[in-house]
Amino acid sequence: MTIEDIVWLIASVLGIFTIIILITRVFGLRTFAKMSSFDFASTIAVGSVLASIILNSDYSLLKGGIVLTAIIGFQTLFSYVVRKNSFFKRWFTNKPQIIMWNGKILHNRLKACNVGESDLIAKLREANVHDFSEVKAVIFESTGDVSVIHNSSDKDVAPRLLQDVDTQDLYV
Repeated sequence: MTIEDIVWLIASVLGIFTIIILITRVFGLRTFAKMSSFDFASTIAVGSVLASIILNSDYSLLKGGIVLTAIIGFQTLFSYVVRKNSFFKRWFTNKPQIIMWNGKILHNRLKACNVGESDLIAKLREANVHDFSEVKAVIFESTGDVSVIHNSSDKDVAPRLLQDVDTQDLYV
């Protein structure tokens, strides 16, 4: 590697990160939020483009900036359409799934979500759950994250917290 290659590599990194910061300022912080599977895919695509621009001398910063703007612009448009149109929301987003309810593991839902019982228990430990009886609900979110709602008292889960969650076959 020559000094010229090193300078080009450093300039590419600085240039593409400057472009990313500008794009993020224009399109907002949701750009890298993992709120849906589409957001996750967009983030991976952005990472791939960044790596290509930095490591491949055939890619220009201008071309990379255009591609990044297109990816993030499409992500922004897509999230807007999904928010405004129930048809698109139903077809293009995953519905969060309850995988544990009132202290009972829902094995059929674990299987449907491709989540192992040991993974669920690890999430319960992360949430500082001491006993299954404390668990009101565990939700496998549309992003792949796991939310644990628990308390040691007998408080019920507020229905609004389960607004978009698949509660079919549960007595909520």
